[in-house]
Amino acid sequence: MAINYHMPLYRPPSEGENLIIQATLGCSFNNCTFCSMYHGKTFQPRALADVMLDIDQAASEWPQARRVFLADGDALVLPTSHLLKILNHLSLRLPKLTRVSSYALPGNLLKKSVAELNLLQEHKLTLLYYGIESGSASLLKKIRKGATPEGMFEGLIKAEEAQIKTSATVVLGLGGQEEWQSHIDQTVDLLQKAPVNYLSTLQLFLEDSVRERFLSGFKAGFKFQDDRGILAEQYRLIDRLTSLPKRAVFRSNHASNALALAGNLPKDRQRLLMEIKAAQDGAANLRPAFLRSL
Repeated sequence: MAINYHMPLYRPPSEGENLIIQATLGCSFNNCTFCSMYHGKTFQPRALADVMLDIDQAASEWPQARRVFLADGDALVLPTSHLLKILNHLSLRLPKLTRVSSYALPGNLLKKSVAELNLLQEHKLTLLYYGIESGSASLLKKIRKGATPEGMFEGLIKAEEAQIKTSATVVLGLGGQEEWQSHIDQTVDLLQKAPVNYLSTLQLFLEDSVRERFLSGFKAGFKFQDDRGILAEQYRLIDRLTSLPKRAVFRSNHASNALALAGNLPKDRQRLLMEIKAAQDGAANLRPAFLRSL
């Protein structure tokens, strides 16, 4: 009998072939105006006994599982002692387990001490997916992210000190046609100080349920970027990322992206720029709009 997930269920693209265990339901913040992922759920930690039963069920069906993603929106909000019980049970039931990962909201990462994070890392929670969205303080306020560039930097430094890898996302198109340059430039400023192991881009994609709420944050109006504008943002982002604190794996393989890219920064920077230029010149196909989604 398969695990009975509480739907909808979301996970990063790179977790598509890994085991998913729901440690919480919904998102503990759930105020970002562009995000509709958990609007139908009331946030709550799942009962520990229920989580353990799911782990037992998964282990009986997939005992060789090596990687686990803890859903829903931010398992890191759970008390460290609670997380350790989950991690210990995963290691007990999955002898080949090598990595556990989860989403991490900026505020909840900040609440964990380096000592707590290091303890979680020692129990195989070694990767956090972290939504930067933008390095622009102004845009972060407009989208009600509940975070500042300074706070995100501090959290990423904490994760680095605890030897937890981070996979950061940036949302192209978030500043529209009016603020796209400051959006990208201030995001570059943050990324060139904050150590991330993986960097990916998403493309602004608003479901009807959040469109009005998102637009309400832009009192002067919001003009959406077209594909050429998105490609200009992608080019500017990679072109200006010249001095990252450490090598980063770069991907734009999320289903929302018009152009799929893959490489390592800074090593593949020039190749990535050439691929974007080819798309700008019409020599590379973009993902059709009807195939783009969250």
